[in-house]
Amino acid sequence: MDLQQKYMQHCLELAKKGFGNVAPNPMVGCVIVLDGEIIGEGYHQQYGKAHAEVNAIHSVKDKTLLTKATLYVNLEPCSHFGKTPPCADLIIEYKIPYVVIGTIDTFSEVSGRGIEKLMKAGIDVKVGVLEDECKELNKRFFTFHEKKRPYVILKWAQTADGFIDIIRAENDLEKPLQITNAASNQLSHEWRSEEQAIMVGKRTAMLDNPQLTVRNTSGKNPLRIVTDRNLSLPPHYYLLDQSTPTLIFSSGDHASEPNLEYVKIDFDTKILPQIMKVLHAKCIQSLIVEGGTQIINSFIAAGLWDEARVFIAQKSIEEGVNAPLLDAKPVENRNIEGDHLLIYKNVSGIK
Repeated sequence: MDLQQKYMQHCLELAKKGFGNVAPNPMVGCVIVLDGEIIGEGYHQQYGKAHAEVNAIHSVKDKTLLTKATLYVNLEPCSHFGKTPPCADLIIEYKIPYVVIGTIDTFSEVSGRGIEKLMKAGIDVKVGVLEDECKELNKRFFTFHEKKRPYVILKWAQTADGFIDIIRAENDLEKPLQITNAASNQLSHEWRSEEQAIMVGKRTAMLDNPQLTVRNTSGKNPLRIVTDRNLSLPPHYYLLDQSTPTLIFSSGDHASEPNLEYVKIDFDTKILPQIMKVLHAKCIQSLIVEGGTQIINSFIAAGLWDEARVFIAQKSIEEGVNAPLLDAKPVENRNIEGDHLLIYKNVSGIK
């Protein structure tokens, strides 16, 4: 790893500190270097607050040093007025002569304009250091702006022989099959706290009466989403308890209530594009889909997924509900105290 990569890696580590607090903004870290030493650093700490470049510049005690320094940042500095003034203008104001950028910001309000502004001011700009790593860090942000939908994570657990549950009827009082171990369950709740929304289909909602909240770890509950065409979920179910924001897609008009919003869509045509459009309008940048098989398979069939996280337990049941089908090879295989966690990435590029 050369020096530029070293400092960009430090930017990425700083940027990660803003995870969960800066959305819908991206995670950004900034390092200012002079003669091989870091003289200032900062990261975007909270949405609506100062950006990484501002915090890094303000951390430099002797501002005269900036005229000889190099500024590293994992994402192109903004060039527009939003919640805060343009970072590119501040860099120009302090006459920082060199700027190294991880990746271009594809948000339409920036998208090369920040780089152009810096170069027109006579600043030496380099782009593309650890570009893949910089894009991966803000994959939710990039997917949202480039594909006009949330970053979609499919998640399920299956037995060693390929089943996601025992066979149950909607009026069956039997609880769902517990497939994964305690460590995997905790990890699933940690994932919920990291994403903006979580979704299940109507059948899963009816059979499991899920809470879809963060309980086994600390963190914010995601927006709960369910499809319920005819609004037949029992009123005593958790998804209707108004304890945390919930979005219900149905075929009819229904007045919304506190923490319970109803959105009408056309169930006689493809519903997923309609749902994606609504979530994009609500600035939801990430969605984790937890089940069941039917809705997960519909996301797979539509190509509307970016990542899949699949737990495979050691137990077998010989008969049950088939797990979703994913025609892809895992990019990662982890052992979670006996459970296997397979990570898939959608590299097809569609939708």
